[in-house]
Amino acid sequence: MPAFPRPRFGFGPRSPEPSPVRADEPTTPQIDVVEAHGLRWINVQRPGRLEFAWLRENFDFHALDYEDVASRNQRPKVDVYDDYIFVVLHFPDYDKKVGRLNAAELDVFIGPDYVITIPNRPSRTIEYLFSRVEQRDDEREKHFAKGPGYLVYRIVDECVDASFPMLRKIGNKLEQLEEDIFEGRSKEIVRDISNAKQEIINFRKIVRPQRTALQELNAAGRYLVEDQELYFDDIKDASERIWDMLENFKEVSEALESSNESVLAHQQSDALNVLTAMSVIVLPLTFIASLWGMNVQVPGQDSMVWFFGLVVAMIALFAGMAFWFRRSGLL
Repeated sequence: MPAFPRPRFGFGPRSPEPSPVRADEPTTPQIDVVEAHGLRWINVQRPGRLEFAWLRENFDFHALDYEDVASRNQRPKVDVYDDYIFVVLHFPDYDKKVGRLNAAELDVFIGPDYVITIPNRPSRTIEYLFSRVEQRDDEREKHFAKGPGYLVYRIVDECVDASFPMLRKIGNKLEQLEEDIFEGRSKEIVRDISNAKQEIINFRKIVRPQRTALQELNAAGRYLVEDQELYFDDIKDASERIWDMLENFKEVSEALESSNESVLAHQQSDALNVLTAMSVIVLPLTFIASLWGMNVQVPGQDSMVWFFGLVVAMIALFAGMAFWFRRSGLL
C-alpha cells in the first residue's frame, strides 16, 4: 500500500478553513484526552464539524478515512497504513426510544503513541471506561503501560463484553415465550415471537461481518508487544461465543414459532372436532323432527303419547351420542 503523509503528533496550530457557526453550536471542539506513559487516548464522543476540523488540524489521516468516519454505512474493516491503523467496528446497541437493536459504530485510529476513538453515537461502555482511566491512577497504569495495542484490546474487549447482558435478556425472553406457549397464550404471543426473531436477526447482522474484522485486527498487530496476540485471541473467542449463542437463539426461536403454530393448529382442530361432533349429534334429531313435521299423514300424529315418546327418544338419542363422543375424546 502506498505511503501516506505521516500524522503530526503535536498539537501545533494550523489555519482551518472558515465556516459559519450556528448560535447553538459549541465554540470549542468536544475532545477528551487522557495521557500516561507517553500514550494518549483521544476520545471524540459526539463528532461534529468542530471535532472533524480539530482532527484534520492535528492529524494527516487519509481523506478516505475521514469520509469513512463521517459515513453511516461502513462495514467493519481494518486498514493498515505506514504510520497508523484505521479500524471500523460495529457493536449492538439497544435503542429504548424505538425499542429495537441498532448497530453502533466505533472508529479507531491507532498510532505509535496515540489511540483515537470516535463512536458515531454516545456509548455508555466507552464513556465508563474513559472515566475510569481518567479518574484513577491504577486504571491508567493498567491500560496505558503496555502500549497502544493493549489499550485498544481493553477498549474492544469492553465493547464485546457489553453484548453478553443483551444476549442474556434475549435468552430470558425466549424462556418466557416458551412458558407462555404452554400456558394457553399462543394467540397473544405471536407478535412477541416475531419481535424476538427480528431482534436475533438484527444481532446476527451486526456480529457476522465483525468476526472477520476482529481476525484482521489480530493479524495487523504492528503495535502489539509481548504476548498481546493472546489478548486479541481472547476477543476473537468471545466473538465466537456470541455467534454461537446467536445461532442457538435462532434455532430456539424457530422451534418456538413452530411449536406455537402447532399449538394453534391443535386448538383449531379441537374446535373443529367439537363442531363436527355437534353436527353429527344434531343430524338424526333434525331428521326425526323433519320426518314427523311433514304435512302428510304419519303414525301417531294425533296422539300425545306418540309426541312425548318421540321427545323422550330424541333426548335419549342426544344423550347417548353425546356420551359416546365424550368417551371418544371428541367433546
